[in-house]
Amino acid sequence: MSVEATAGQNDGGYGLIKSYRPYPGVSDELMDPDGNIRPVWRPFLDHLSSLTQEDITARFARGNQYLNDAGVFFRQYGQDGPNEREWPLSHIPVIIDDGDWQTISKGLVQRAELLELVVQDLYGSNNLIRGGHIPASLIAKSPEWQRPLVGIKPRSGHFLHFLAFEIGRGPDGTWWVLSDRSQAPSGAGFALENRVATGRVFNEFFAKADVHRLAGFFRRFRDHLLDLRGESDSRIAILTPGPLNDTYFEHAYIARYLGFMLLEGEDLTVENGRLLVRTVDGLRPLSVIWRRLDSAWADPLELNESSHIGTPGIVDAIRRQSLTMINALGTGILETRALLAFLPKISEHLLSEPLRLPNVATWWCGEDNARVYVRENAERMMLSPALTTALPFSSGQKDFIGRAFENGQRAPLEAWIDEQKGSLVGQEAVTLSTTPAYQDGKLLPRPMSLRVFLARTPEGWEVMSGGFARIGHSEDASAIAMQAGGSAADVWVVGGKKQIKETLLHQTESPYFKSQSGTLPSRAADNLFWLGRYVERAEGAVRLLRAYHARLSETDDPEAPLVALTADYLDQIGVPPDGFVPDGLCSMLQSAVGSASKVRDRFSVDGWLALNDLAQTAGGAQRAIRSSSDVPPAMSLLLRKITGFSGLVHENMYRFTGWRFLSIGRALERANRMADLLSVFSSTKAPDGSLELLLEVGDSAMSMSRRYAVSLNRETVLDLLAMDERNPRSVLYLLTEIKDHVGVLPGAREYGHLSALARSVLQIHTNLAIATPDTLTTEILEDLRDQISYLSVELTDTYIR
Repeated sequence: MSVEATAGQNDGGYGLIKSYRPYPGVSDELMDPDGNIRPVWRPFLDHLSSLTQEDITARFARGNQYLNDAGVFFRQYGQDGPNEREWPLSHIPVIIDDGDWQTISKGLVQRAELLELVVQDLYGSNNLIRGGHIPASLIAKSPEWQRPLVGIKPRSGHFLHFLAFEIGRGPDGTWWVLSDRSQAPSGAGFALENRVATGRVFNEFFAKADVHRLAGFFRRFRDHLLDLRGESDSRIAILTPGPLNDTYFEHAYIARYLGFMLLEGEDLTVENGRLLVRTVDGLRPLSVIWRRLDSAWADPLELNESSHIGTPGIVDAIRRQSLTMINALGTGILETRALLAFLPKISEHLLSEPLRLPNVATWWCGEDNARVYVRENAERMMLSPALTTALPFSSGQKDFIGRAFENGQRAPLEAWIDEQKGSLVGQEAVTLSTTPAYQDGKLLPRPMSLRVFLARTPEGWEVMSGGFARIGHSEDASAIAMQAGGSAADVWVVGGKKQIKETLLHQTESPYFKSQSGTLPSRAADNLFWLGRYVERAEGAVRLLRAYHARLSETDDPEAPLVALTADYLDQIGVPPDGFVPDGLCSMLQSAVGSASKVRDRFSVDGWLALNDLAQTAGGAQRAIRSSSDVPPAMSLLLRKITGFSGLVHENMYRFTGWRFLSIGRALERANRMADLLSVFSSTKAPDGSLELLLEVGDSAMSMSRRYAVSLNRETVLDLLAMDERNPRSVLYLLTEIKDHVGVLPGAREYGHLSALARSVLQIHTNLAIATPDTLTTEILEDLRDQISYLSVELTDTYIR
């Protein structure tokens, strides 16, 4: 059916392509060269045609909301530095027929096998260089060539286990490989999130469509990594450069999705040639690492000595065959762009067959062949000066080459290329195929490329049935990158055999067994502990700010004794009430978000959203509030959101050791703050109204009226807020909670004796439990506060350092 025949049926999907016109000489995914809609697209367009513009807008918003709720973002770099931006989803998927996909898959599997042979040779026998198939200088001068890895055979028997390829379709319909990604391929997690978001946009259609699923691909790769462990007690981890990395969200997402630990270099140490992770239960062995940082930064001892994100000795662990690295260190050499120029002949040499998927045309202007190449290709190059846009030159260099092309000045160009000492690489400019993108209420053809992922399994290489597409925001193919305004789309492979709805879990006939207990890295424990402290610290500040502004509104006198004392106290804890919503409060919440961001793999999406919403609400209140009377209701709103977050954590977080560190942090901070408040506001020198303020801040006014028939006095307040084991705001209740948590932490009892931390908690708890309200002087309360505060130091010494 042609465009003209389908246009105008209604205002839905077919109406959207009234003005859809593929560009002359450009292949299009939606339409064939005759202007007919490809069969694989027709069911989707039928569904789209049943939707009104309002339906489409609402559905796209639903997909965006999911991504926003899940915290999916990309980091965009500008003049003001990096900024986190919403994930730019192109809601219309790229749809590819299964037959076409099989062609792609066979070509990429062949390529993966070829790259494995190449990297084995480069770090082994070196026959390719010896035989002249690869110039020696091309490898030797590459910053990705890691000399210390020469001669080391991977424990798994393979250098490559997970690959990605950037591919594009040319004008004649042929798929081309634009680049190989072997270093630390990214994007698989984003492909999953694109799939979930797009599935929600077109939920009815997707549920019934014969779209190939993704979960089985990840399950089989996960099982392969589990098989590589060797020892049943060793662990698998994903090694990340940290939260500031562009794709950190994906690292955390994949770790959570597959159930692996997410570690940074500082979490690891090497002893006697074995890689170990620092946990709260001591050092534990790791035998498989899926790295997401570049090889050079992995080991400052043998690779890049300036690295602060690696682990000294990790190369030695690989050398001693105690560690499998996914992918092997040094495999980034395969991403050398000039290598593409030699792969076609290498394929003939090693596989005795041509590449099934050709490279984009590439040349290497190196050594003696530089002048030869320019002489042979000068005419073609001068006819296509736009080729320089694909070259890695500065603007000044491009101008120079452009003038040489234009004026036919071959000699200066040859001389200049010789001066570059073989460092120049050129690629033919590829005219990419287009795919429909929704812009301004209609579908328009936009250039696209696909990133396709391959994983090694015991049965060989498996290709993910999908991936993610990068879509240009204009006709210009150079605007395809997200940094340049491009977007990302899901890739639907449709057809072939009937699809089974797979999940990450699979049925097994093996007998039931309990999984091994979770391993908590010390750094994760530290961040969870401080997350609990920061959130509780913010809650205490919110309660006190609300009480302060309520009293200020009543008296309208900042010099009133209780108002002045409260202002003084707020100033001491870092939230001076000069501004209605102090910077210190926002800083506490941002610190909480920062701690949570470092343990994203251990944090629920709902908890993350609640925490971010809390910080954003505080920032919004800071900008909006203009009078003291507006502060109490704003603080009440923040308080409800804080308790909502705490409720999510308490109700939903699995009772692993990480939950205990989070709970200890919360209880320690609350106990410390309450002891400090009591030392100040229950003092005999405290102004009138101080006891009432303590009850309000301690959320215990109702309990006071129900429990005590006598009038309000210092002893009853101390009894309720310091010594009542049933009041969750009392110091003794909180110390009991800390004691219970510490009592089940690793090493709490050794050889029948309490650890130093457990003894300290027990001693503080006992001293308070045997005290009476009348003996709790200001000095004793201050000492109690200091002892509780010191527990943080003891906990850090025991489990974190």
